[in-house]
Amino acid sequence: MDLFLFDKDQLAAMARERAEQYRTAPSFPHIVIDDFLPAWVLDRIIAEFPGPDDVEWRRYAAEREVKLASKDPTLIPPFTQSVLAQLNSKAIIDFLEVLTGVGGLIPDPHLWGGGLHQIQAGGHLKIHSDFNWHEQLLLDRRLNLLLYLNKGWQPEWGGALELWDRDMTQCVERIEPIANRCVVFNTTDYSFHGHPDPLTCPPDRSRRSLALYYYTNGRPSSEVAPSRTTAFQPRPGETWRRSSGRGGRAADIGRRLLPPIVVDGIRTLKARARSGTS
Repeated sequence: MDLFLFDKDQLAAMARERAEQYRTAPSFPHIVIDDFLPAWVLDRIIAEFPGPDDVEWRRYAAEREVKLASKDPTLIPPFTQSVLAQLNSKAIIDFLEVLTGVGGLIPDPHLWGGGLHQIQAGGHLKIHSDFNWHEQLLLDRRLNLLLYLNKGWQPEWGGALELWDRDMTQCVERIEPIANRCVVFNTTDYSFHGHPDPLTCPPDRSRRSLALYYYTNGRPSSEVAPSRTTAFQPRPGETWRRSSGRGGRAADIGRRLLPPIVVDGIRTLKARARSGTS
């Protein structure tokens, strides 16, 4: 198997060049980087990416998300595993820290919520902000990195990643999920994103991506929020049958009113309960 390693100097130069663009992006810090991987690396990933019936995907079929996901290393093809390892390497961590200004980043070898994602015709992912706490590592989620794998994707099929403002009043950017496009953005309570409308791609096509998330031990006091699962948000005029998250948006807002010292105390108690310490 051919070995792929990131060029750390090339990444460092890119991070310095694009840091200001990242941090001043509208709505919340983010950036879109095309041609992120060498062409031969992308082609190898695409060639071995498993189809919907090739492995035992974790299948989501709910009002807010219809998708396939896999983080099981035994189901991820070997070359793709090696690329995922590179996306968790020191070269990428250094790149992300300079690009985003978020220091002390920790990668997630468990791929909690990440790994391979695939969405077939009719699938969707409603607008949401992501879960913010790693239940296994007991760390704060700070960054998302998405790498799209869709050659020949047509805009009329849908699937563009929508970024919304923090008040959920308008979409501020639509990012087509074309092959070798990398999107990086901060994970906060208001980094609302998704592709909310059902895909209309042909039945033999699907929207494919790699997803990696990065963490820190704590986060700035301006961002402190109680640990929570993914919080889905309705678009203007959109209604759902059930409330979202742990008690819905109103409950999320209420929890944010807690002082940081109370939030930290709750997290400590939860961590001790999970680890069996006292």
